[in-house]
Amino acid sequence: MSISVVIAGLITGILLGLFGSGGSIIALPALIYLMGVEPKAAIAMSLGIVAVTATISALQHWLRGNVNLRAAAVFGAFGILGTYAGARLGVFTPTVIQLVLFALVMYAAAWRMLRPEPRSVGAAVTGECASGDCEELRYAHIAVHGIGVGVLTGLVGVGGGFLIVPALVLLSGLSMKRAVGTSLAIVAAKSYAGFAGYLGAVAVDYVQMVAFTAIAIAGSFAGARLAQQVQAAQLKRGFGLFLMLVATYILIREMFF
Repeated sequence: MSISVVIAGLITGILLGLFGSGGSIIALPALIYLMGVEPKAAIAMSLGIVAVTATISALQHWLRGNVNLRAAAVFGAFGILGTYAGARLGVFTPTVIQLVLFALVMYAAAWRMLRPEPRSVGAAVTGECASGDCEELRYAHIAVHGIGVGVLTGLVGVGGGFLIVPALVLLSGLSMKRAVGTSLAIVAAKSYAGFAGYLGAVAVDYVQMVAFTAIAIAGSFAGARLAQQVQAAQLKRGFGLFLMLVATYILIREMFF
């Protein structure tokens, strides 16, 4: 395994542990362009890698009290349905469409990372919402977002955490730290469902997948520590710029070569 793949695996885990999102956005291009995995198999493997890594990272956040189990259950349950459906659709979707959609999702994630955070978001939550489960969750909204993000997850192989985190903050009043931890639990559940949707339809290289997952898990421990110690603003800006570069590379490669 090359040093570039090791670095990609570490970044995958660090991003999941730090932001509750971004793992698949690194894992999928690494599997395709660095490890030479066929795109549909890479989407399935990416979902499996993120599922296990997000599970480990979510447990770390849960031990710190940063997971809202109620919100995770509602979003996750409907997200699983959407993800499985998206994965079954992805089996029959032309690869170029999946990769172009993936690049567009990366642009959306970059915009989410680069835009300034409103001061009021997550700052005005009550003590009850910041430290415990909120009682006034908008379950219908959370369910609809769960299905929509789930379909996207299964179709293009992204966990969707960059959409889940702001949705949890705005819909349930969770603080950013609790939204990140809750997002990881949801991403894990949806990614397992997406991986199951591809099983039997694509060839999965389990040796490569396990090796990449082990490296990503190591990175997730570092990411969880950084989430407690480092201001994320500069890291988010750098990540956003990186996403734009990778998305542009994918679009150019798939559409012109």
